[in-house]
Amino acid sequence: MTSNTPSTAMNGRVLDRAGSGGAGKLPKWLRLLLKSKTGTTGVVILLVVSVTAIFAPLLAPHDPVQQNVADMLVPPAWAEGGTSKYLLGTDNLGRDMLSRILYGSQVSLVVGLLSVVLAGTIGLAIGLVSSFYGGWIDNAFMRLVDSFLAIPNILFTLVILKVTGPGMTTLIVVLGVTNWVVYARIIRAEVLSLKEREFVRAAKSIGVRDATIMVRHLLPNVTSSFIVVSTLSMATTIIAESSLSFLGLGIQPPTVSWGGMLSAGREYLSDSWWMATFPGLAITITTLGVIFVGDWLRDLLDPRTKEL
Repeated sequence: MTSNTPSTAMNGRVLDRAGSGGAGKLPKWLRLLLKSKTGTTGVVILLVVSVTAIFAPLLAPHDPVQQNVADMLVPPAWAEGGTSKYLLGTDNLGRDMLSRILYGSQVSLVVGLLSVVLAGTIGLAIGLVSSFYGGWIDNAFMRLVDSFLAIPNILFTLVILKVTGPGMTTLIVVLGVTNWVVYARIIRAEVLSLKEREFVRAAKSIGVRDATIMVRHLLPNVTSSFIVVSTLSMATTIIAESSLSFLGLGIQPPTVSWGGMLSAGREYLSDSWWMATFPGLAITITTLGVIFVGDWLRDLLDPRTKEL
């Protein structure tokens, strides 16, 4: 009886490890994702939107720019008086709404991603250099930041687009150039604290170059904040692109954009509600998906988050 006790205890520990092994093998990010309802929802939304954008030519039932005068303002197939040919109806020029929404996802993702990459690169570089060197360099960059903060982003963007003319490339550059400030301020605040740490002082004492310290020692420590800000900034950028396209200063026809579709549908709200409703829902759902993922990433990358 006594001789079997260690074996029994050992077997119990083995069974415990085997029973919890499935959960223990899951990566931390996946466990956090499965635990977070908003995170899971956001990831699913972004996956659907991304797949839609990539495979839009295969998924679209009709040519998004093909006009059909005989089918103008046809209601959705499931609505009263609808036709099975058009699932989400047609617009005032007889173009299929579903196909246009599918193609519009490409514009929103491309503009959002590229604008965030440009703004993040500018803000990261300025934030690192400004806080690392300090002195007059920091003062000069911070006065530049104050200048950008003094002018509303949308007003600054409208002025530049009015001078340079609308277009996708111009829109990406303008949104990137006007949205770097938030990155610079957050990165600067973190580096001001990090540069006084022992590992930075040790690197300086042995003659490591400043560029190497910033890239190899400081940059990895601000990556989590950078990713979270980038995610939330992308939601803002998608809304900005839609707003500018709505005003006629963003994406120009025949390129399809959700903001342009929303602008075209505002004149038909009373009797052709689907023209504005579906693009508006696409913008709202995509933006919420990005925000949900940003909240999840904040929890995932927060150093204060305890191991689950």
